[in-house]
Amino acid sequence: MSHIAKSLVVLTFFSPVLMSQSPEERRIKIEEMKSQPSSQEALNRKARSIEQLKKEGVPVIESLPVIEDSKGAKTRTTEEVAQRAIAVCLAAVKGEGIEQETIDILVKQFDAEKFFSPEEAEFIKKAEITQSDRVKFSWRYECYWVLLWSLGYVETLDRPEGICDVKKAVSFLRGKTTDEFIKGAKLRPINEILDQADLIYRYNWAAVNARVKGEETPAELEAGVVQERHYVLNWLIGYMDQKWDDISTDT
Repeated sequence: MSHIAKSLVVLTFFSPVLMSQSPEERRIKIEEMKSQPSSQEALNRKARSIEQLKKEGVPVIESLPVIEDSKGAKTRTTEEVAQRAIAVCLAAVKGEGIEQETIDILVKQFDAEKFFSPEEAEFIKKAEITQSDRVKFSWRYECYWVLLWSLGYVETLDRPEGICDVKKAVSFLRGKTTDEFIKGAKLRPINEILDQADLIYRYNWAAVNARVKGEETPAELEAGVVQERHYVLNWLIGYMDQKWDDISTDT
């Protein structure tokens, strides 16, 4: 595989994440969200997701709540998503082991210094990076792939059972400026993004449930891909209004 060795994925995906909200604060917020009446739009979306997962043989629980609907979700701008995509891609490229000189050239090419989250900004300038950093940021290609999809560069999101086409993903930025990348994008409607967010939420529950039970991830799902997609889709819909470095993937 083109990401850092698959055997190391568990170090990234199932290690604790430092977040600005404490677990107790998130628990309270989740309970508040559950207590709110569900819209028919959200209920219909949940029903469609469950129907699809059942066809695929993915375990589901009916009690898992709905996610935000189109009235409650955050609507990102094309520019905002494109800048996030560039930042994520450059950090992933560095995670793959590209020399710092090339990274510096790419950051300058896209005028990307202001696009990075605090954690990314620190990583992108590090002279010495740990194996844990390499694993974490190289797997962010999966987030980048979803951002490309949301911008219309990738036609469909295939079932999360294999890693993305990194070579193809990087090609969408090759030789472009930031303005050209934004100009070529067509941001998908929020309802399409919400459909994927709801689906991945339920995929991730199945993956996490299997891990807790010490079982294989069901239905040939790739747990790492599922986790990263859940992360980025939660950002796209503004889950709990969390910033990029603080995103939680609650199930």
